[in-house]
Amino acid sequence: MEGVDHLAHERSKAQFDVDQMKVVWVGSRHALQVSDRIARLVASDPVLRKDNRTMMTRKELFKNTLRKAAHGWKRINELRLSEEEASWFRHYVDQPAYTDLHWGMFVPFIKGSGTEEQQKKWLPLAYKMQIIGCYAQTELGHGSNVQGLETTATFDPKTDEFVLNSPTLTSSKWWPGGLGKAATHAVAFARLITDGKDHGVNGFIVQLRSLDDHLPLPGITVGDIGMKFGNGAYNSMDNGVLRFDNVRIPRDQMLMRVAQVTREGKYVQSNVPRQLLYGTMVFVRQTIVADASTALSRAVCIATRYSAVRRQFGSENGGVETQVIDYKTQQSRLFPLLASAYAFRFVGEWLKWLYTDVTQKLQANDFSTLPEVHACTAGLKSVTTSATADAIEECRKLCGGHGYLSNSGLPELFAVYVPACTYEGDNVVLLLQVARFLMKTVSQLPSGKKPVGTTSYMGRAEHLIQCRCNVQKVEDWLKPSVILEAFEARAIRMSIACAQDLSKFSNQEGGFAELSSNLAEAAVAHCQLIVVSKFIEKLQQDIPGKGVKEQLQNLCNIYALYIIHKHLGDFLSTGSITAKQGSLANDQLRSLYSKLRPNAIALVDAFNYTDHYLGSVLGRYDGNVYPNLYAEAWKDPLNESVVPDGYQEYIQPLLKNQLRNARL
Repeated sequence: MEGVDHLAHERSKAQFDVDQMKVVWVGSRHALQVSDRIARLVASDPVLRKDNRTMMTRKELFKNTLRKAAHGWKRINELRLSEEEASWFRHYVDQPAYTDLHWGMFVPFIKGSGTEEQQKKWLPLAYKMQIIGCYAQTELGHGSNVQGLETTATFDPKTDEFVLNSPTLTSSKWWPGGLGKAATHAVAFARLITDGKDHGVNGFIVQLRSLDDHLPLPGITVGDIGMKFGNGAYNSMDNGVLRFDNVRIPRDQMLMRVAQVTREGKYVQSNVPRQLLYGTMVFVRQTIVADASTALSRAVCIATRYSAVRRQFGSENGGVETQVIDYKTQQSRLFPLLASAYAFRFVGEWLKWLYTDVTQKLQANDFSTLPEVHACTAGLKSVTTSATADAIEECRKLCGGHGYLSNSGLPELFAVYVPACTYEGDNVVLLLQVARFLMKTVSQLPSGKKPVGTTSYMGRAEHLIQCRCNVQKVEDWLKPSVILEAFEARAIRMSIACAQDLSKFSNQEGGFAELSSNLAEAAVAHCQLIVVSKFIEKLQQDIPGKGVKEQLQNLCNIYALYIIHKHLGDFLSTGSITAKQGSLANDQLRSLYSKLRPNAIALVDAFNYTDHYLGSVLGRYDGNVYPNLYAEAWKDPLNESVVPDGYQEYIQPLLKNQLRNARL
C-alpha cells in the first residue's frame, strides 16, 4: 500500500534520539540542515532522475551525464549556492562525471603546485567553468610507479617552450576521468628534461581542445578508453587516452611552486619546500576515506531495511514468517558492516582535522609529522576502500536473489565503488608504503626517538610486548582500555616480528620483497588500530541526545570485536589474547548484536538518505518493496512488446521444427 510506512513498527523500537544521531553522522546541525535541503532539492528535480540509468546505451548515458552536469551548474548559479552547498549538490546528483575530476583533482592540484601568478591566471577560469580540467598522470604502462612515467617535456631554449611527447605506446596517458571527451585542459605529468638532463616527473598545464569547436589541438590524440565494469555505473565517466606528438606549451605552464626552469633553461629548486605538495595528497585521501563511509552506509541502509521487510521460514501454525534480520547468521554478517560505516565516518572526520593540522604545520615549515601523516593516510585509504568494496558485495548477498536486480541499487553501487581500490594508489602498494614506515619506526626505537601521532603507541613497545590481556569474563570486552591494548599489542608485535625477520636478510630490499605479504598484514593491523582508537576517542567527546552515546558504544564494540573475530589468527599467534579470551569476545559480540537489533532501522535512518539518493527499490524508506519491485519489472524495455523482437525469425521456426529453412 502506497503512503503506508511498512517499517513504522521497526522505527518505534528505537532507544535513542534519531535526529541527534543524524547530527553526529553529518558532523554538525548546520551541515545536516544544508545537506538535507540540497538532497531534497536534487531529488525533486526531474532532470536529475537516475532510475533509468542502467538501461541506457553508452552514448545515451554520456549525453545524459553532460546534460546533468550543465543543468547542475546552471542551478548552482541560479540559486547562488555557496561552495559548501554546491559540493552537496554535486554529491547528491550521484553520477560520475568530468566535473568530479575538475573540482576534485585539477583545481586542488593547481592550488597546491601552482605559483601565485599561475593560480591567478588559471583558477578564475576553472572556478567559472570557462575551462574544464582533468588530471593526466596514469599511463598505459605505469600507474602506481609514478617515477616510471615515460611522457617527456623537453625544454626548448630557442622558443622558451616545453615540447611534450609520448615516446612509446605505453607512455599514452590512460584512465584520467574527463579526458576522453569533455576536458579542454589537463594537468599532465611528464619527465622534465633540460639540456639532456632528466629532472624527474613534474606537472604541466596543457590545453587539449579548442575553446571554439572542441576539436583536439595539433599534436594531440585523445579519446575514450571504452566500456567499464557494470551497467550505468562508472560508464558515465569519459576515462580517456591521450598522446602527445611534439606539443608545444609556454614555459610558464610548468607548475612552478617548488621548482622552476629559467629562461636560459636552468632547473632551479624554489625556496618553497617540496613537502608542501603533500597537503593536496592528504586532502584527496581524506576525501576517499569519507567516500568509503558514504558508499558503505548506502549499501548497509539498503540491506538493513530489506532484511527487516523480508520474511522467510519460521512460521508456526500458519502465522507470519520470521524477519530475515532476526536470524543470527544475518546479524553476524550485517551488523559489523553497519558498525564499520560509523567507524569509517569518524576516522574520516579525524582525517579532516589532520588535513587542517598538517596544512598549518607545512605553512610554518614544520615537516616533522609528514612521514607519519603520509603513512596513516595511505593506510587508511587502503583499509577503508578494500573493506567497503567487500562490504557492498556482502550487502548484495544479504539481500538474496533480489539483491542481484539492477533496481536493488547494489550492483551499480558496487561497480561505481570498486575502482577506489586501485585509483589514487593501489591498495596493496599503499600497505607496503605503510609497512616501510613502520619498519623505520621500529628500527629507531632503540635510539630513544619518540614515535609520533598514530605510532605513539610504539613508544610503549616494551610494555606492549610483555603485557597479557586481562579479560576474564565476557563483560571485560566492553572496556575501551582492554580493547585498545589488545589492538596495540597485536600491531606492535606484528611489526617487530617483521623487523626481526627482515634483519635476517643480507639484502634488505630482497627481504622486503620476500616478506611483503607479512608486512602488508602488519600494516593492516596498524591501520585497524587507528580506526578503533579514533572511534574510542569520539566516544570521549560530549555527545548529546538520549541514548545516542550508548548506541555508538555498541557500534564501536561491535566493530572492534568483529575485527578480533575476523583476524583471530593474528591476535592468537602474537599472544595478544588467549583462545579462551577470543571465545569470550565472540560471546560478547553475539550479545551486542541482540542489543543493536531493535535500533538497526533507526541507525540507518540516521544516514538521512532520500530514496532518490539511495536509488534502491529494496531500500525504500517506507519498506513497500514488493509492489514496487513488480511495477519496476514492467518498465523494462523488453516488456514494451508482449511478443519479443526476433520471435518470427528465431523462436517460431524452432517451435515449428522449421529451423532448417529459416534464414538465420
